[in-house]
Amino acid sequence: MAAAAGTLHHEHGAEHHEMSDALYEEVRSHRLLGFTLFLISDCILFSAFIFAYLYLRNTIDHWPPPGIAGPDLLFGALNSIVLFGSGATMHYALDNWKHGNKKLFYRWLGLTLFLGAWFLCGQVYEYTLLFYEQHATWAGSIFGATFFTLTGLHGFHVFVGLIYLSILWWQTSRGTYTQRRFFGLTAGTLYWHFVDVIWVFLFFLFYIF
Repeated sequence: MAAAAGTLHHEHGAEHHEMSDALYEEVRSHRLLGFTLFLISDCILFSAFIFAYLYLRNTIDHWPPPGIAGPDLLFGALNSIVLFGSGATMHYALDNWKHGNKKLFYRWLGLTLFLGAWFLCGQVYEYTLLFYEQHATWAGSIFGATFFTLTGLHGFHVFVGLIYLSILWWQTSRGTYTQRRFFGLTAGTLYWHFVDVIWVFLFFLFYIF
């Protein structure tokens, strides 16, 4: 009787586990769809600002305006490498979580946070140079308005991403995610790659084009 009860309990547990996995996969697909729609809406937001920038830029004969040299290409390139590098470290963080290597996961995630913060500090430094040395302000010219608006909007997304990744660090330390269930980490990685992709367009527009 005891053996039969044990077998029944084991089968019930296995059935419950299978139902739980099925429910998680269903919920995960809905969450992924919702998160994808959120990223698409963000793409539309940035696209609207970018098209506005291109329109305004075409209304000016000299770009940047006289007296403003614009952002430094070399510094912008170096700061971009920092941000793109953080995308690679976030990829490795998620990959190590999938393989159950938590030590390397925290190491790569910590490096991602460090590089993201470094990028923001670089952006603040660049703003300081433009403001004090070139007297470029948000209200002073179309260049200042478009540059600070678009790069500032992107910087805000990086800042939000750093908060999000910090919350993921806290959640993983409390056992919120497992090797099989880690949608929050997937969403965080997708968001961070989105931030990288947006910066590719902004870097081209303001530093190269």
